Amino acid sequence: MKTIIHKSESRGYVNHGWLRSYHTFSFGNYFNPDRMNFGKLRVLNDDVVQPKMGFGTHRHQNMEIISIPIKGALSHKDSMGNKKAIEVGEVQVMSAGTGLTHSEFNDSKIDETNFLQLWILPEKQDVEPKYEQKKFNLENRVNKLQTIVTPQDKLIEGSLGIYQQAYISLGYFQEEKEITYSLKGNNGVYIFVINGTIKVNQETIEKRDAIGVWDVSEVHISIKEDTEILLVEVPMN
Repeated sequence: MKTIIHKSESRGYVNHGWLRSYHTFSFGNYFNPDRMNFGKLRVLNDDVVQPKMGFGTHRHQNMEIISIPIKGALSHKDSMGNKKAIEVGEVQVMSAGTGLTHSEFNDSKIDETNFLQLWILPEKQDVEPKYEQKKFNLENRVNKLQTIVTPQDKLIEGSLGIYQQAYISLGYFQEEKEITYSLKGNNGVYIFVINGTIKVNQETIEKRDAIGVWDVSEVHISIKEDTEILLVEVPMN
């Protein structure tokens, strides 16, 4: 088993006034040659957007982009004609492929929006762009992992598809629960603690910390207090 630990305070941080953003991996003005990616997981940003503010129209190409609201909502608009709000409990997936433009705004007049955005390097280049959004039943992730994203060619029923052999899961676990997660093939798994505390391989991982694990067939996770976790399983090469 190989592991890497990224503590919350080691993340890159920018404060633009309208946006506070924590970068697990190099992004924008934050560059750390030792923090470029975990396998095919290229970006994991923890963004807080102020009321009535947001990201203006910008372009992406050849990237799988997953957005997961934690608090509040974002209004999405893109060049494919999609115009929707994304709320807590929902997940948004965009395959940028040959190229698309989009914008994201917090329409609330008083409340911040906090969301996670992941970028995963695709296994196919220049695909036709696609957009999917789904509301998941939060009860189905209580004391178990709920798979929200799977490979487009191996879709698990109810999940959203991307063009990579990656699997993303979310779960809410009560104190003292135990989890064993089995990996597919030669993938690794990146475990990000949204809230709470876990132990993996005798390492304590707390709120907004993360641990990456690879060269192993399964990972055992001990829940030390009520915890919300994100698991991102990706190819390592």
